[in-house]
Amino acid sequence: MPKISNDFHGQTVITTFELTPATADDLMEALQAAFSEVIRNQPGFISAALHINDARTRICNYSQWESRGHYQAMLRSPEMRERNRHINTLCKGFEPVMYEVAGAI
Repeated sequence: MPKISNDFHGQTVITTFELTPATADDLMEALQAAFSEVIRNQPGFISAALHINDARTRICNYSQWESRGHYQAMLRSPEMRERNRHINTLCKGFEPVMYEVAGAI
């Protein structure tokens, strides 16, 4: 489970997926499988959490990595490139954005 603190010096990535309620379960299953079967075993992975909004039109993923390079290497792996092609068919689009923790209460 992610721990958000002011002294975190790794890479935070928040990815938002836009979808329809009809594909919400399928997308959530694909994301959970990607995390449990591939992503969690990648070098530099720290933690992640998946969130879905009440309307089931958005899924948000919050993940933490030791560095930007570790995250980018995971994305470039053949396994994740294949999975991301499939994930893209289940949503209108998704956008990973890299952040730094600027404050935590």
